[in-house]
Amino acid sequence: MRWRNFLQVIDKAKVACERSGHRVRDHFVELDKMVPLGPGAMRSVADYRLSRYACYLIVQNGDPSKTVIANGQTYFALQTRRQELGDEKAFAGMSEDQRRLMLRGELTHHTKALGAAARVAGVTTAMDYAVVQDHGYRGLYGGLSAKDIHIRKRLKKSQKILDHMGSTELAANLFRATQTEEKLRRDGVAGKQRANQTHLDVGTKVRETIQELGGTMPEALPTPETSIQQLERAQRKLPQ
Repeated sequence: MRWRNFLQVIDKAKVACERSGHRVRDHFVELDKMVPLGPGAMRSVADYRLSRYACYLIVQNGDPSKTVIANGQTYFALQTRRQELGDEKAFAGMSEDQRRLMLRGELTHHTKALGAAARVAGVTTAMDYAVVQDHGYRGLYGGLSAKDIHIRKRLKKSQKILDHMGSTELAANLFRATQTEEKLRRDGVAGKQRANQTHLDVGTKVRETIQELGGTMPEALPTPETSIQQLERAQRKLPQ
């Protein structure tokens, strides 16, 4: 692969990094290195120091007909599956409270990533993003808005919906968030209305999948007696 072609792949990977809500300079560090031209002659050329995440983005944006790219894609696919198997085993051994804490943390991360994807689509204000989020809830909860869910759970105005969900409900919302983020980026969704519709469609599809599997609809799941904040405080009190 010629250097100029590789630079094009790096540029694509940088765009993917930025659109995923990560700082490019944290993962792609530009530097100069000296290379020999001949007897006693040296020249400065551009080079990069890459993080593991940057390497992943590069191989995902590279040409798989190139052996090095194909090997890289295979490596990351195997590592991802290995991590998934480890996560599944660990998750199975967790208590309900531990599962809630873990899933809530994942939702916090992916909600930020969803927000970054929405901004790329043209959702620029906090109010507009709240509307996008509401469409996702309406899809997943059979037409119920965030306000409706809040009332249904009998929460105070200051309390957050996601902090008062069991692991099954949190998992459904995590799937909604991750799939919406991916679809916004993959389809190049542009405009607030299309972003709203995309989140509504994904939420509806997740709901249909739960129904097809014979699961309990999210709005019918019980609200835990303890909030995520209470679980976190209790965990901090445990001996280290």
